[in-house]
Amino acid sequence: MQTLILTHREVRELADMELAVSAVEQAFAEHAEGRARMPSKVYLELPEHDGDFRAMPALMGDYAGLKWVNAHPHNHALNGLPTVMGTYVLSCPRSGFPLAVMDATVLTALRTGAASAVATKYLAKLPLTRIGFIGSGVQARMFRDAHRVLGPFELLAADRDPERARLFAEESGGRAVSIEEAAGCPVVCIATPSTTPVIARAWVAAGTHINAMGADGPGKQELDPALLLASRVVIDELEQAVHGGELNVPIAQGLFSEAQIAATLGEVITGMARGRLSESDITLFDSTGLAIQDVALAAALYERAKARGVGQSIELVPPR
Repeated sequence: MQTLILTHREVRELADMELAVSAVEQAFAEHAEGRARMPSKVYLELPEHDGDFRAMPALMGDYAGLKWVNAHPHNHALNGLPTVMGTYVLSCPRSGFPLAVMDATVLTALRTGAASAVATKYLAKLPLTRIGFIGSGVQARMFRDAHRVLGPFELLAADRDPERARLFAEESGGRAVSIEEAAGCPVVCIATPSTTPVIARAWVAAGTHINAMGADGPGKQELDPALLLASRVVIDELEQAVHGGELNVPIAQGLFSEAQIAATLGEVITGMARGRLSESDITLFDSTGLAIQDVALAAALYERAKARGVGQSIELVPPR
């Protein structure tokens, strides 16, 4: 048997946001139904290098996999490399054979963007009209592309660096605005590395849906805790949300509790729980990034690569 190797370029050519949104939606549903397994994410902290590694294993259907991914916020300036890079090993759960090894940098960006669109699909008031994007980096572009799968919308871009917002708005056919104006949109996607609130409760109108995507580790925080208390909070997964998501700081400070979480996104997708209860609800999706999203998209990419004859097959594991 041979292992398929997929490079960054090949994964980029194979992937599209429609595939990612479909795979991620299925992953949330199967996890809620108990048909997918996902041990806790493991962190290897590297304070001496201002970064970390994360190991993310999961099982879904006929595939098991592990993503090994870094997060080094200053990598571009210091090393000329992306902030986030990853490698994915996709295996057969019956035999343990490594079916594929692929670049996971694009995969990570796509599945994160796709999760925001899936949450918007189930929690926001549709059709889309205006979306405020707070944080104008690479991930904002993934959120934009994922939401375009749902339909057209007016794009408002905001960033603490106005030039970044201007460039993102210009390339996206939108307009650059203040953070307060972006937070006033019917749908808001925020992804920043902030450890202090970026969005104030007073800026958010009734009926808004917020995708809080930036907090993915202890101490990170993007939202005024009062906004959480005013919202119907939907999470991706309890342990990660409590210890590293948007909820982690308010819970540590005693301002929010697990009992105030409304549901997981998978429960909403499968009908086990309700998302939006009324037109006036503020809904909030707290996303930390799940290993089931990775294995679902990696499997879909592997199947597409085989069908199209993309990638190089090598004898990574010798025959018996």
